[in-house]
Amino acid sequence: MADSPLIGISLGSRRSLVADVDFLAIMPTYTQSILQAGGAPVLIPLNLGRDVLRQIYNRLDGILLSGGGDIAPERYGVSSPSPYVARIEPTRDEVEIHLANWAVADNKPLLAICRGIQVLNVALGGSLIQDIREEVPGALRHDAPDLTWFTRRVHAVQVTASSKLASSLGLDPDALSLEVNSLHHQALKNVAAELTVVAWAQDGIVEGVELPGHCFALGVQWHPEALVDLCPHMLNLFTAFVCATTGDSL
Repeated sequence: MADSPLIGISLGSRRSLVADVDFLAIMPTYTQSILQAGGAPVLIPLNLGRDVLRQIYNRLDGILLSGGGDIAPERYGVSSPSPYVARIEPTRDEVEIHLANWAVADNKPLLAICRGIQVLNVALGGSLIQDIREEVPGALRHDAPDLTWFTRRVHAVQVTASSKLASSLGLDPDALSLEVNSLHHQALKNVAAELTVVAWAQDGIVEGVELPGHCFALGVQWHPEALVDLCPHMLNLFTAFVCATTGDSL
């Protein structure tokens, strides 16, 4: 039996409620989704230094950039941060931007989720809406009032028919709209020149991008890992990602 592809998943940090210390954390739905799709999840810690990070990256077959807090605004040229920007982790920004740039340059499969799509855009020279409700009048509510929104599909996204995202999700060419969850207050603003927008919400917020010519480099603004047991399309996305690490396609 062939070994399962090694999928590196980026981590965030959280402040302990019982001690003055930060700890690394991730929702288990990420690792469960990779396992269900046939991959072997490998958690990538912070504070490694670039050389050690590169050594770990070289051993991985694919990279998953997970959700989390906001990217430091100076990373995309903003000198006056919005008061709504929160949970900035400079070390995580550095780690994930390295991973995104390396995966793009090396044609290594990359799946970027929620914060991850924003990291991918910033890594390639794009910028972000710092707060949707502040900057986009009339926008849908994209930020979750509570964690039940992880498993609630609250708005539709429209996906481009000819895109790798549509084929990876297994969407019918005649039914290219699907309902997704939504747990973000930021979004893509100026999309990096290398990326193509392939999914939108009804209010125009970018919900999906891909990198043309790359074996598999997709970003989605929603959290598919929280919906794999509710919507077959979401597991299809992870399966297509893991298959891409072996040179196969669905």
